[in-house]
Amino acid sequence: MAIKIFKNFFKRILANLFKNKKEIKLGFYGPPNAGKTSLANRICKDFTGEEMGTVSKIPHETRKIQFKEKVDISYKGKKLVFKMIDTPGIATKIDYENFLKYKMSKKEAKNRAREATQGVIDSIKWLDDMDIVVVVLDATENPYNQVNITIIGNLVARKIPVLIVANKVDLRKADTKKIEAAFPEYDVVGISAKFGENLEEFYESIFKLSKKV
Repeated sequence: MAIKIFKNFFKRILANLFKNKKEIKLGFYGPPNAGKTSLANRICKDFTGEEMGTVSKIPHETRKIQFKEKVDISYKGKKLVFKMIDTPGIATKIDYENFLKYKMSKKEAKNRAREATQGVIDSIKWLDDMDIVVVVLDATENPYNQVNITIIGNLVARKIPVLIVANKVDLRKADTKKIEAAFPEYDVVGISAKFGENLEEFYESIFKLSKKV
């Protein structure tokens, strides 16, 4: 009897040990130029000292899935290990002509459009591997559009825990309440990835969602 109790106790200790070491796969999704990479860079810089990817004003700067393994995030005395996954911006239509205004050649624009389209396909495929998804939206833009509905719809179908981030609250046109009204069933956190504003609330929400994983 004593041996059985000891074995059960030992199993619980091991289970808790491995549970605490679990790497939570945290994906950043959203339309182009909403600030996904800026937010991922901010988090990685704060906790690893290194940025994750390149940021640009040109749409679809991120055209391939980017990873950062074993990012230890500490918040209020607690620590979780994340695998950060930054994804290309989701778009329902990518036209190479949109890139010509950024002084690209026709060949460069077509190549970027092709890579961006593949990036969208890869982003949707990778949803099946996510534990938690942060949907990053531009708080200055109208949230009622086909892209955002497509992203949220895919997440609902997969029953993935979601946090919606209303980014760019430092800008005058930002309207977090409009995003809250568009997606009332989800927590919405208004932040500025550029200036690191309100990240405390962001981390609190992420740690709360991690309990569902």
